[in-house]
Amino acid sequence: MADWVSEVTDLCKPSHVHLCDGSPKEYDQLARELVAKKVFVPLIRPHSFWCHSTPDDVARVEEATYICSRKKEDAGPTNNWKDPHEMKVLLRGLFAGSMQGRTLYIIPYCMGPFGAPLARIGVQITDSPYVVCNMHIMTRMGAQVLERLKNHTPFVPCLHSVGVPLKPGEKDVPWPCRPDQKYIVQFPEERSIWSFGSGYGGNALLGKKSLALRIASVMGRDEGWMAEHMLIMGLTNPAGEKKYIAAAFPSQCGKTNLALLKSPLPGWKVHCVGDDIAWMHFGKDGRLYAINPEAGFFGVAPGTTETSNPNAMRIIEKNTIFTNTAVTEERDVWWEGLTKEPPPHLRNWLSEPWVPGTPASHPNARFTSPLSQCTILDPDWNNPEGVPISAILFGGRRASLEPLVYESFSWQHGVFVGASLSSETTAAAKGAVGTLRHDPFAMLPFCGYNMGDYFQHWLNMQKQAGAKLPKIFHVNWFRKSKEGKYLWPGFGENIHVLKWIFERVAGTAQARESFLGQLPALGLFAEELLSLDPESWRKEVADLKHYFTIFGSHLPDAVRAELDALEKRIS
Repeated sequence: MADWVSEVTDLCKPSHVHLCDGSPKEYDQLARELVAKKVFVPLIRPHSFWCHSTPDDVARVEEATYICSRKKEDAGPTNNWKDPHEMKVLLRGLFAGSMQGRTLYIIPYCMGPFGAPLARIGVQITDSPYVVCNMHIMTRMGAQVLERLKNHTPFVPCLHSVGVPLKPGEKDVPWPCRPDQKYIVQFPEERSIWSFGSGYGGNALLGKKSLALRIASVMGRDEGWMAEHMLIMGLTNPAGEKKYIAAAFPSQCGKTNLALLKSPLPGWKVHCVGDDIAWMHFGKDGRLYAINPEAGFFGVAPGTTETSNPNAMRIIEKNTIFTNTAVTEERDVWWEGLTKEPPPHLRNWLSEPWVPGTPASHPNARFTSPLSQCTILDPDWNNPEGVPISAILFGGRRASLEPLVYESFSWQHGVFVGASLSSETTAAAKGAVGTLRHDPFAMLPFCGYNMGDYFQHWLNMQKQAGAKLPKIFHVNWFRKSKEGKYLWPGFGENIHVLKWIFERVAGTAQARESFLGQLPALGLFAEELLSLDPESWRKEVADLKHYFTIFGSHLPDAVRAELDALEKRIS
């Protein structure tokens, strides 16, 4: 690590170097410095801060995200690719002198509980104190990680710069970034990450999507485990039986709301292990076990209310960083829907006086909060071995076509269901909102290698000796009527769907077979929520046939066979 830091220091030429120890004292000092620079605004919520970015740095930039494998074919058709040598030349030119006038922070961090078989260490170098504060919350960082590095534990080097050097005497801006030059680059073979030009979210917090999904998915492929864009929740029935569920939805499609669900159903309890990422492997007993590699929540604030997510509202009462929400005169945060009426004298997410009729908060505004503050945190959230997964859910935003819930016929059919996932786009990524796109396994922006080979990796998991496979389901909370109204209330009412899934796993719930999969028995849910239109599904099959051609010879025969079988069942 020391050699790498020395090399980066020579390249980036910072004014100072700081090795982070991960202590509360260090966090408080950085927060004070950010307040003094008028980047952070202290809030009336204890130990909490508000800040805002710029209009050109508000979300993940998928068009600037690259998988630089040695062979273009290994990156596959869904990733941006550039020759790794050419990319390194380009990046070295950008990083040369990029930290002049700034402090270079070294962040040693651990993804996953210390001692977990799947835990992995990263070291992020950054010139952003905002990033350091967020990494304090989102990861296990500091002295304990350094002790492991002294024992020659391998680590993933993660280099990040906002790309705005300061000349002597030059005044800094509150949110430095490079609107025209952003690169979030993963080098899968050498297990390294370089990020330039953005200070926001998954572009800059490199333990999150870059390491925990793009690099970890390659590790999982090579080592026989899985790195997935999934929440992990525990569900306990009135008899005290508990089952764990993992669920993959695209960003801003309800993962956090489901992971933190407050059950209105008497006797049914929900516990949260994580709301975004699951690393899974088969245990000695053959069951699939999952850990949450993160230590915090990086949640979407708009849409989080007492109605939609009361447990999240408790989490964000203290020790939280809010980014791109609105802020009140009393120095509290606000976003659309938080209260029936907006407060008077509100400042919008850019700290300008709010004009009614314009957005007060950015639709991808975020809160960063410690996982330990979760009031329904699962007792085994920090168990190094993880928790046993009984069911896996896939889902996205579909206004029509997809029913409320169905169960796959088999693991192979479930892999096809995941590979076929489509969803309407949201503000979590830069670009148009509300357009339908294919998002296999909710991993389209996050898979670190050829997506066709990723499908095969899922199929291969069932071949592991003694594997006891979870059941796979598909859910859709977002189906609308012909009049454009949501048919399902969602939020807490999702417990009724989870109850049916729980009881299907337990073997106690009835189902009826359809061409799509196993549907709940008649009368359990309104039939409009479960109805299937064969003609619409014929069009979906035709669309999938066309889509799957992009994978060429990398598309597994089993996925092609499942698509053919679906077409026959419809007929």
